[in-house]
Amino acid sequence: MRLLLIHPSALMYSEIFLRLEPLGLERVAGAARDAGHQVRVIDLQTESHTALDRELETFRPEAIGVSLNYLANIPEAIEIAQLAKRRLPGVFVFFGGHSVSFVADDVLRQADGAVDAVARGEGESVVAPLLTASRDGGVSSVPGVVSVDGRGPAPQMLHSIDSPRPARDLLRHRRRYFIGELDPCASIEFTRGCPWDCSFCSAWTFYGRSYRKASPEAAAEEMASIRERNVFIVDDVAFIRPEHGDAIAAELERRRIRKRYYLETRADVLLRNTEIFERWGRLGLKYMFLGMEAIDAEGLDLYRKRISPDENFRALEVARKLGITVAINLIVDPAWDKERFRIVREFALAVPEIVHLTVMTPYPGTEIWHTEARKLTTRDYRLFDIQHAVVPTTLPLEEFYAELVRTQSVINRKHLGLRTAVGAARILAANLARGQTNFARMLWRFNSVYNPQRQMADHARPVRYELPLPRHLAVEDRRELYVHTRPATHTGRNPAAPAGEPTE
Repeated sequence: MRLLLIHPSALMYSEIFLRLEPLGLERVAGAARDAGHQVRVIDLQTESHTALDRELETFRPEAIGVSLNYLANIPEAIEIAQLAKRRLPGVFVFFGGHSVSFVADDVLRQADGAVDAVARGEGESVVAPLLTASRDGGVSSVPGVVSVDGRGPAPQMLHSIDSPRPARDLLRHRRRYFIGELDPCASIEFTRGCPWDCSFCSAWTFYGRSYRKASPEAAAEEMASIRERNVFIVDDVAFIRPEHGDAIAAELERRRIRKRYYLETRADVLLRNTEIFERWGRLGLKYMFLGMEAIDAEGLDLYRKRISPDENFRALEVARKLGITVAINLIVDPAWDKERFRIVREFALAVPEIVHLTVMTPYPGTEIWHTEARKLTTRDYRLFDIQHAVVPTTLPLEEFYAELVRTQSVINRKHLGLRTAVGAARILAANLARGQTNFARMLWRFNSVYNPQRQMADHARPVRYELPLPRHLAVEDRRELYVHTRPATHTGRNPAAPAGEPTE
């Protein structure tokens, strides 16, 4: 079967700071190709809708899958499905991905016949049986699939994340993926899932608090196959298990693989497993993303980070000593007033680390989607991108955006202004000599992307597709939030219990 897989356009944040290869879609493509299907992938982060039109015309796919890891892309995906049905009336169209897994029934209804099925859960295990069923019948009986005819059994989890291998060769513009000055940059996955249970996050509810590891041999073999010098390790929390990080490092050392790495982890994991990060620093770890989320205990308790401000600040000191550049994320609460924004600006200027801001957003699949008392001010999918306020703000909305952009601008001038550009001249020159312009563009595009007028205008756009209202759900039993479920491990520990050490 001819299968076309599509990643939607870039979101606001990705217009400047990063553009990552669609690793999940590449793995789904690998699974479909392993099953004997003819597969093509188009990434609208790097290609135009005109290119998509050409692909529909020349490839004539029999099935189309759209990746929806972000709610904000759902309206675009529905429009793509409608276009595909007009051009190819017999084509089978399905959606899959993290975010759409939590709103599958509603999206099917909104698509009004343009989407034949939504695959909930991990796409690698469902794509082959779904394509077979689309040809032979019985789509609604496939595990994880929701269709207009019904809902199949619960989604199935991969036994091992060692396979399928990502079909990286199907991406035509790999030089356009980057994160910061790591340009170009590939992505790789060492572990899947998160054992913590932060109230704002849906990673743990998607995977049911499970945590799986790639074998060190498979991880190193995949790393050896990556052509790019720079690699982003996409794990939700890197190196939770120190022995796993050590084993992968040993394999990379044995194979003499040298890359430059960017990863994401938690402050308490860095403090507990400092030796692993030190070893990876010798292997080429240059950047680390720490989701601090808040600078005070009250904010950390609100988001159930299970960590103290002191641990966060000690982790920053450790990273500095290791020579690893840290990017910090802080969550902007719409309840902030001007004084709170001022305090955050002072903090951001006082520390040497890069500081990013994201707006607190209740997402389907998170606890705050069900427990947030404040009513949503909008249900426009496109505004659920962590850069817009979707619940009431203490400040008038226009003032809130003015303070948000002012704070971001102060941070931007500190890290991405002329002084930084001069300091990064050698990096810029080397990138430009190789024809890599992503990092250079990032330094100068901030003001054209981030401005209060644009954000306010986004709220005024006509809305055709809206998020469903959250259904009432008692979250005392958090397993009710899960997409994937699995029995308790052999240790007897309940995966829904409060996080400490991760489940396996």
